[in-house]
Amino acid sequence: MSRFVLELRISRRRANIVFKAILLDIEGTTTPIDFVHKTLFPFAKKRVAKFVETHFDALRPEVEQLVDEGATDDTYTIPVDPLEPGSMSAYLEHLIEQDRKSTPLKSIQGKIWREGYESGELRSVVFEDVPRAFSRWQVAGKMIAIFSSGSVLAQQLLFCHTTHGDLTPFISNYFDTSTGPKLDAATYAKISTELALEASEILFCSDVLAEVDAARTSGLLTTLVLRPGNPPNSDDVSHRTISSFDELE
Repeated sequence: MSRFVLELRISRRRANIVFKAILLDIEGTTTPIDFVHKTLFPFAKKRVAKFVETHFDALRPEVEQLVDEGATDDTYTIPVDPLEPGSMSAYLEHLIEQDRKSTPLKSIQGKIWREGYESGELRSVVFEDVPRAFSRWQVAGKMIAIFSSGSVLAQQLLFCHTTHGDLTPFISNYFDTSTGPKLDAATYAKISTELALEASEILFCSDVLAEVDAARTSGLLTTLVLRPGNPPNSDDVSHRTISSFDELE
C-alpha cells in the first residue's frame, strides 16, 4: 500500500461524521463472526429437526415459503414436501450449511435461539466498544437501528442477552430481509423512509463491501468495519474504514 493511500485511509478513519441515525449490521460489525458461525448456527442446526417436528403446525407460514424457495433452488434436487417435517428440516439443514440468507430459515433459527436464550444455554457476544458506543450515541441524541439478515426476533434476542447485559433499550428499530436484500440500494431507501430521515442523515456500518456500496448508492453515509476475524477486504478506500466504534466521533 502506498504512503498516499495509507494517509488517506488514516484521514478517513479520523474524520468526524455528522449523522442523525446509525444503522448497524451485526455479524462482523457489532458481533464477532465466530460467535455467529461457531455458536449460533451449530446450535440451530443441531436442534432444527426436533424443533420443526414439535412446532410443525405453527410453522406453516415458513413451510410455505420454504416450499416456494426449494422449487427454484438449483442446489437442492430433492422435492420439499410441505406435509413432512423431516423433508422441511433436511432442507433447512442444507440452507444452514450454505449460509443462505433465507427469510423462512432466519425466522425458524430465531425461534430456536429464543429457546436457547430463555433456557440460559445461549448468551450473545458483542465487541467491547459496542456498549459504550451505544451509550455515547444515545446521550448525543442519535437514533440506533439494526439491519441484519437474521430475523428481527433473532436481532432482539441477541442484543437482549449479551455478556454486557440488555442493550435493547438503546435500539429504536430493527430491519431484516423482509424489508429487502442487503445488496439492493432500494432496501436502504425503504429504511430511510421508515426512519423518517433523509438518506444523507443515516450512517450505515457493515463489514461487507457490497453492502456499504449499495447503501451509498441510495445516498446513505457509509463506513466499512474492519474487525479482528473478519475476511480481508480489498485496498479500496472509497469508504471510510474503522476497526472500532470508538473511532466514530
